[in-house]
Amino acid sequence: MSEKFVIEGGKKLEGEIEVRGSKNAAGAVIAATLLTDEECIIDNLPLVSDILNLLDILQEMGANIEWLSERKVKIRAGERIDPDKIDFEKFSKSRVSVLLIGSLLPRFKEFKISRPGGDRIGLRPITTHLRSLRELGAEVEETNSFYYFKGANLAGREIVLPEFSVTATENLLMAACLAEGQTIIKVAAQEPQVQDLGKMLKKMGAKIEGVGTHTLKIQGNKKLKGVKHKIIPDPLEAGTFIVMAAVTGGKIRVKNVTPEHLTLFLKKLEEIGVGFRKNKHSLDVYEGGKLRATRVQAFPHPGFPTDLLPLVVPLLTQAEGKSLIHDPLYENRLNYTQELRKMGADIEIVDPHRAFVFGKTLLKGGRIESWDIRAGASLVVAGLMAQGRTIIENIEQIDRGYERIEERLQRLGADIERVKD
Repeated sequence: MSEKFVIEGGKKLEGEIEVRGSKNAAGAVIAATLLTDEECIIDNLPLVSDILNLLDILQEMGANIEWLSERKVKIRAGERIDPDKIDFEKFSKSRVSVLLIGSLLPRFKEFKISRPGGDRIGLRPITTHLRSLRELGAEVEETNSFYYFKGANLAGREIVLPEFSVTATENLLMAACLAEGQTIIKVAAQEPQVQDLGKMLKKMGAKIEGVGTHTLKIQGNKKLKGVKHKIIPDPLEAGTFIVMAAVTGGKIRVKNVTPEHLTLFLKKLEEIGVGFRKNKHSLDVYEGGKLRATRVQAFPHPGFPTDLLPLVVPLLTQAEGKSLIHDPLYENRLNYTQELRKMGADIEIVDPHRAFVFGKTLLKGGRIESWDIRAGASLVVAGLMAQGRTIIENIEQIDRGYERIEERLQRLGADIERVKD
């Protein structure tokens, strides 16, 4: 049975909201537990469908999964792990499952996976993953439905990635930890989740230099050990709640935030006119002055995160003048703007990667559809600030990245309900 959100807009949000663990970091961390046959304890897990789905895949492969508390899990991927038991239907539901490639390669002579799923934001081939893993010594064959891997002869070398791909960097990093000799990864992504994975791998005994830079040096190990690791707070969820506070005109403390993970995002909000104050592990958002139009372009970290670009668009509809948004990565990323236009937003798509946002415009409630995780969150933002009732369909996309978002917003005073069709 499908579900939808029903939002009555125009309510001021006030109070405190706590950011959960990073979904993107959790995906890589869970995959990395396959690199050892020893026990791993992972804390601060976000209870979102993408992550729960990944844990199911590991369990069905033979991993022992034991929940120690609400957000802490013990994983032991011992000798019973069998990649032939991968549930391809579950694997294809989420993009995060692609991270299993880098952790399975060093342990198994051969295995196959189905093509990963995920957001409908454009072509997301894993060409960079395959090319870099082939350079490491993996053999890969492709069909219309499956990838076949052989990883018996992984050997370190210098590999230059053709783009700042987060998941390709993570896959290569995991595989290199158990490859023979030294691997040097150049043009590596340095997003917070990549750094979190690097820190975890080092605690497992991996010899890695350059975590947090665009060049990683990995000396291969024969074996990695078990680990206790706490996942970083989700900067994307933090950014989402910061924008929600800004557009509703209330006063909210967003707790469990790492501000340095959002440096350029916060700088842009300051430029737009959003009022906020940074604390050590939290951020207070309050009503600022008149909002100003600006230009926002997505860049690899430490630039403006591509996943937060959709969140600022409803905010820019309330800024005086013409703003430009630019996402050079995904050609279908701007599809959600069509849903915002149904609500009265004045948005002109220039090309598949750029759009003008004209403000200030009044948004009115309507029936709209979530295209992907971040687009869905953007529509929730719009619904909270709009006049009247907004109905958002296809909210399972939102659930993939946000844990019971409606219940958390209700505690801030939002009029939002989850309704079954």
